[in-house]
Amino acid sequence: MKKALKPVELFVTVGLIATVTACGGTATSDGDVDTDGGGAPTEDVAEGGEGGEGGEGSADYAADAFEDKLSGQELVGELQQGGYVIFFRHAQTTEDYADQADPNLDLNDCSTQRELSEAGKADAVLIGEAFEALAIPVGDVITSEYCRAYNTAELAFGRYEKTANLNFAPAEEYTPEQIEMMKGGITPLLSAIPANGQNTVLIGHDDVFDAATGIYPEPQGVAYIVKPDGEGFELMANLNPDEWVALQQ
Repeated sequence: MKKALKPVELFVTVGLIATVTACGGTATSDGDVDTDGGGAPTEDVAEGGEGGEGGEGSADYAADAFEDKLSGQELVGELQQGGYVIFFRHAQTTEDYADQADPNLDLNDCSTQRELSEAGKADAVLIGEAFEALAIPVGDVITSEYCRAYNTAELAFGRYEKTANLNFAPAEEYTPEQIEMMKGGITPLLSAIPANGQNTVLIGHDDVFDAATGIYPEPQGVAYIVKPDGEGFELMANLNPDEWVALQQ
């Protein structure tokens, strides 16, 4: 499973083997964490990746370094007990381009945005069915304000609440300040401990997750299982859409 960066209203890295705090650093090519840095490459501008599946950007130095710490039935058992944040990149779309930089983008008009493909819709339904079959408890379901994110949530979980904190920066190439804005929006959500016995589901975008973790989440529909501690978080596993089915075996 393989796993680059884009600013809207945001308020507020993960060591690939260590807990990440809200002021965490940047993953380096050898998998360590630079605790003095931010959650993004050191170049002046980072190229956004939502416009290209597996595209350009910051993922190259970290995408292949992540290793699952939980898998199979051990992962299922942990999720059944709750206490995790599950980040999904939205399901597959009909087109793949940086619509956040389109001057015609209207977050209230899905026709101006990338929309889910039939395959993406099917993957979202599959994910929801897997959660039900595996008896994985879901508390809050939080999405970005983009249609493809909350439509994924609706098909998978039947409910959602939207937040600008999971949105892109409105640019195709990001400045370090824009990357920090995206990191500041998502990090508190990844770090927050869910309600007792529940798991929190986040559905957002590649560049925003990359800004906080240094990992580009691909393919569309991939999930990262996150263990929060209230101040930071640790990545525990990742799953592609079809791998939820395998967990039911």
